[in-house]
Amino acid sequence: MLFAPIGRFITFCARHAWAVVALFLVLSGAGVYAGMTRLGVTTDTSKMLSPRLEWKQRSDEMGRLFPQKENLLVAVIQAKMPEEGQETARELAAKISADHTHFSFAHRPDANPYLLRNGLMFLEPQPLSQVLNDTITAQPFLAALAQDPSARGLFGALSLMAEGVKQDQANLSGFQAPLSGFANTLEQAVAGHAEAMSWQQLLGGKLSDLAGNYQFVITKPILDYGSFQPGGAAADAMRQAVSSLEFVKNGHAKVYLTGQVQLDDEEFATVAEGMVAGLLGSLALVTLWLTLAVRTWRVVLPIVVTLVVGLLLTTGFAAVAVGTLNLISVAFAILFVGIAVDFAIQFSVRFRAQTPTQPGEEGVFEALRLTGEETGHQILVAALATSAGFLAFTPTAFLGVAQLGLIAGIGMLVAFICTTTLLPALLKICHPPLNCPSMGYAFMKPVDIKIRHTRKLLLGFFTLVALVGLALVPSLQFDGDPLHTKNPNSEGMRALKLLINNPQTSPYSAELLVHSLADAEKETTRLSGLPDVNDVMWLGSFVPTQQQQKLALIQDAASILLPTLIVPQPKAAPTADDLRKSAHDTSVALAGVLDKLPAQDPLRRIQAALAKLAEAPDATVQAANTALVRFLPTELDQLRTMLQATPVSIKDVPAEIADDYLLPDGRALVEVHPKGVMSNSGALRKFVASLQKVEPQMAGTAVDIVESARSIVKAFEQAAGAAIVMIAVILMLALRRVKDMALVLAPLLLSALMTVILIVLLPETLNFANIIALPLLLGVGVSFNIYFVMNWRDGVKYPLASPTARAVLFSALTTGTAFGSLALSHHPGTASMGRLLLLSLGCTLLATLVFVPALLPKRPIDEA
Repeated sequence: MLFAPIGRFITFCARHAWAVVALFLVLSGAGVYAGMTRLGVTTDTSKMLSPRLEWKQRSDEMGRLFPQKENLLVAVIQAKMPEEGQETARELAAKISADHTHFSFAHRPDANPYLLRNGLMFLEPQPLSQVLNDTITAQPFLAALAQDPSARGLFGALSLMAEGVKQDQANLSGFQAPLSGFANTLEQAVAGHAEAMSWQQLLGGKLSDLAGNYQFVITKPILDYGSFQPGGAAADAMRQAVSSLEFVKNGHAKVYLTGQVQLDDEEFATVAEGMVAGLLGSLALVTLWLTLAVRTWRVVLPIVVTLVVGLLLTTGFAAVAVGTLNLISVAFAILFVGIAVDFAIQFSVRFRAQTPTQPGEEGVFEALRLTGEETGHQILVAALATSAGFLAFTPTAFLGVAQLGLIAGIGMLVAFICTTTLLPALLKICHPPLNCPSMGYAFMKPVDIKIRHTRKLLLGFFTLVALVGLALVPSLQFDGDPLHTKNPNSEGMRALKLLINNPQTSPYSAELLVHSLADAEKETTRLSGLPDVNDVMWLGSFVPTQQQQKLALIQDAASILLPTLIVPQPKAAPTADDLRKSAHDTSVALAGVLDKLPAQDPLRRIQAALAKLAEAPDATVQAANTALVRFLPTELDQLRTMLQATPVSIKDVPAEIADDYLLPDGRALVEVHPKGVMSNSGALRKFVASLQKVEPQMAGTAVDIVESARSIVKAFEQAAGAAIVMIAVILMLALRRVKDMALVLAPLLLSALMTVILIVLLPETLNFANIIALPLLLGVGVSFNIYFVMNWRDGVKYPLASPTARAVLFSALTTGTAFGSLALSHHPGTASMGRLLLLSLGCTLLATLVFVPALLPKRPIDEA
């Protein structure tokens, strides 16, 4: 019934070609304006799922209640020694805090005065007792340094050791490691390569490692949402500040940027990297395929213009209907070109194969009318079915694909309109030659015949393949971790890898909001007993336990140490001559006891180095002094502070810490860290499952990742079912026979199952980015199958030899070219999207070109 009206409408558009072109030119301009003024892109993966989901509401509520934890830019500092890392972090935090243009705040979480003052009390009683005993043993040494915090005082303390050895009253077994470190520093300084000595490592030993290997500066950048990289200016300002730091310049410290802001900005930069070059290369190849398909620029140009105009109109619709694209819906352009080009190729190939009876311009109108009558209804059914397949995703909770479904679904209707209005007008203007029966593949007739003769064998084979695919469906795994789709070589991801194995700094944690601190304490006790939990943090975690016992130990040590550590007037800084004299005196003192020292004792090396230092020039002597005691005053101050610890309660925890765990209304946060490495999806699911059995209201990053994967899988199950039903209804209305509807749907399902087999065998993990292969599979597959089935209904005997097969093949090549450019992306998510799209396209093409001809009911054919 639609054959004649579509043909007449196409002829009407061709007769008024310039008016049609002018109309679409105006509409394209409107689309460009809307895209430029209203269309944005976000890399925030948290916005890909509906806020109506219960777990998402909890996650969003956490972000609203604790905004200081959101949108952070974090500097991770890795240094050769703890003091250099701390100094680098201190200087960087000071610079960032003074930059009110780019940052709201900057702080060092591990440098809070409260934590520093109570550092000893956070140790367990046994290691605390050992630390204090070792410190008391070193009391004479420390007292000498407190009196004279210079190399002169250090050399004097060594002279006391020499005297002790001389009197057989010194047990140096516990000082071998510090003395070896001192010997190394002294020898380097004498050789003219002075480098600072770590007093934390010398005096603290393994205890210094408890603080971790990294320092952190946590900042809240001021974001520019008008930029594609909102945190770019802040990150640049931080890098500039980092480049001016002493230990960064001399190579002793490295600073990496990470945090959500950095990761999001890198995400967009990686996605955009090479996009222009890839797009240009893709367009060049698409143009080549179009030329080979239709063999004249007079048809290639109308097709390309039609695609560009349709894309601009669809972009305008996206700007009005959606506004902000995400990392999935941004792929609508690829889907549009991949499928809309099929409509244009189908129309153009059949148009060139027409043999009009009238000459000149009237022959063109006749050819366009005949093409419209022959293919218009087929393209309409394909467009409606494809659109329905995409629109089925719109109501789902997976907003990323819901947006894509809406834009691509409307885009298919736009593509049909452009193919039946603008394309005929452009073809009339370009006036390509007609009567090209070679548009089909005559050499494929024997293949058609062979398929008909072996159809039972082929159908049996494809049935077996379908059963295998069906059996492998439960093996499909969805990786909901957005970190796995990011570029692992980016700065933010490299910094994150440094932290991921430490439960305290791992990004995979869970959170629970309870009514009060008392409830938080109860939940902490309950959750700490779970086998997959490493530790549980709440506000009370910042209050040391067993304070009475620990304070007694600290106060006993303080009564011995503080009188000698607190010196009102330390000695003035020594001159080079003072240092040389002290080095000489100590060298002489040590030389007198060398016969009492073991062969490998570090004091022997120290004696030799001091003898050389006593003869060294001023610059070398002063450099040695700086290297030896640069960080000593800070270490002595810290020791004095910790020895003056007093009882603390939860009320003493400072606001900058308490605000992360306690809300003004009394509600409290409980933070759970997992045991082991959670970058494996199976381990993460196990961790979250164990928590949810105890407390279903859990939130946090770990829960978000696991629940988002569940929500996405559920959304695709719902959408796939709805899409199949909607496509079936459209096919039933268009084809009016259940058998014909089944002939279209069967290869569609087969191609999906073949894709499943390839995903499992390769393997290729499903993730946020590549899962759009499913709606594309529905869109492309249903179009190809409809053409073959409707041709068969119209009496075509050799489907593979027909112009339709040529159009399908080149449609697949043009679509595959676009996907191939994605597969070459440096962004893992985009690359996986391209690979999976290519796999699904290959399966679709195989099902269409082999399975469909075998599946079509037998019809007598001439084998000559």
